[in-house]
Amino acid sequence: MSVFRRKLADHRADPRGRRWLFIPYDQLSDSIGPLAREDPKTLGIVLVENPWKAARRPYHKQKLALILANLRHFALEQVARGVAVRHLVAHGPYRKALEPLVSELGTIKMMAPAERELRADLQTLVDAGGLELIPHEGWLTTHDEFRAGAGEGPPWRMDAFYRCVRQKTGILMEGTKPAGGKYSFDRENRLPWRGNPRPPAPPTFPLDPIKEEVARLIESKFGAHPGRLDLSTLPATATDADALWSWAKRECLPTFGPYEDAMSVQSTGLFHTRISSLVNIHRLLPAGVAGDVISMDLPLSSKEGFIRQVLGWREFVHHVHVATDGFREIRAGNTSVASEPGDGGYSRWAGKHWTSRKLRGDPDGGAQPSFLGSDTPLPPAYWGEESGFACLDRIISDVWTEGYSHHITRLMVLCNLATLLDVSPRQLTDWFWAAYTDAYDWVVEPNVLGMGTFAVGELMTTKPYVSGAAYLLRMSDYCEGCSFDPKANCPFTSLYWAFLARHAAMLEDNPRLRMPMVSLGKRPVGRRHYDQSVFRAVGETLLRGDVMGPEKLPKLEV
Repeated sequence: MSVFRRKLADHRADPRGRRWLFIPYDQLSDSIGPLAREDPKTLGIVLVENPWKAARRPYHKQKLALILANLRHFALEQVARGVAVRHLVAHGPYRKALEPLVSELGTIKMMAPAERELRADLQTLVDAGGLELIPHEGWLTTHDEFRAGAGEGPPWRMDAFYRCVRQKTGILMEGTKPAGGKYSFDRENRLPWRGNPRPPAPPTFPLDPIKEEVARLIESKFGAHPGRLDLSTLPATATDADALWSWAKRECLPTFGPYEDAMSVQSTGLFHTRISSLVNIHRLLPAGVAGDVISMDLPLSSKEGFIRQVLGWREFVHHVHVATDGFREIRAGNTSVASEPGDGGYSRWAGKHWTSRKLRGDPDGGAQPSFLGSDTPLPPAYWGEESGFACLDRIISDVWTEGYSHHITRLMVLCNLATLLDVSPRQLTDWFWAAYTDAYDWVVEPNVLGMGTFAVGELMTTKPYVSGAAYLLRMSDYCEGCSFDPKANCPFTSLYWAFLARHAAMLEDNPRLRMPMVSLGKRPVGRRHYDQSVFRAVGETLLRGDVMGPEKLPKLEV
């Protein structure tokens, strides 16, 4: 018997006469829902480990270990409280695992799933009355509040929603006015980091038999999955979660705001809290971390910057995802949907197909919007092949080591380059979903399809978030170790101008691109031809899996 099953059996409670709940992989909290309010000795919970789900995409090993170790520790924490636990291992859709239990236990309750993919999986069981959905208490806002703030229909804007929520809740308000005289300190929070203050070392966590058993399982059953598994950086217990948050409050938040957009080779996170993976599975509650920050003695720019991420952007993207049914229903009409999960370019890189068992009625692979018509495959560089771009290669190495990088590296390097190269938004989204430990459909699809690639147009953002080399030079120190000179020959700059020129018909009426479009019109014809030649050279080189260097750039004809 495994360590986990033996520990579970040692504390097994009498299951008779219990009210039963299904607790999915991302609701691992006893501080919300019935577990928070009802007598533990009257409740039973169903927890499902699902190798079928794990194999649907080439998920990072660290992500698989994070979910599995937290689920097992949560099970043990609940039996210690007197909750009865039914632990299952499923090899197919969740509904198939739960159907026999409904026959045995009667209707099972669960808080509405955050992930659209899980909702789709369970819908037939909900329709049959075997599963009763109750509100998900982890969210901080309602759909009515979203519509009141952002509007009844698209385009939706986060800043309008955020202002409305701040006004209604009184958070960071002084009467009817925002603290500090404005709702957002985003403009102040754009300082580059030049070495001081020193960023904290990421925390580590104790090993235990459950984590070690999970690691052995991952390596034996999911050894083909990409990424490095590091138990020392894996928070899995309630104590680990508290320790991570204590570290973040002490070491990160006082300096978080001003440097939240900075990037550096010296630190993957700088002053970011690294809590998103635990918040998204509710080991740390959004309400709890937001409440703590509100009460802390912090610079207002840091306090507001953190609150805007949790109360503003996180809630906003969830509501947009629900309102559009995962971007299947958008204003311009319904978009196409992938019949099965994509592998984010894994097969093209690895030279072998990523196989996952397809069953009738399985959830689909997600919406495939592409406002700009982008459909180029994702370059192998995103899977670890050297690209020649110091910024990209460093961030990709960090991602496959940690399953993490902070939000500006995601937006302004990974998404930026893919967008400039006309990479398929769906394929990039699937890559993010597989590579990051905090990625679930409700957060990764809005962030990549909506913001990172402009694949849904102005539905939730006002413009494409693209830039040339000047931004990377200003906000990072990546350029110092690169073979390209950001002021002379970095391809990012030509890629930027080539992107605007290729998509001018779709973007020229965008008011936030008026000045760049004017500048594009003044760009000499020879430069514009050169820009497109750079676009072709970089795209072709990276798609072959080759290294891009200055010697591979086309010659500029003066």
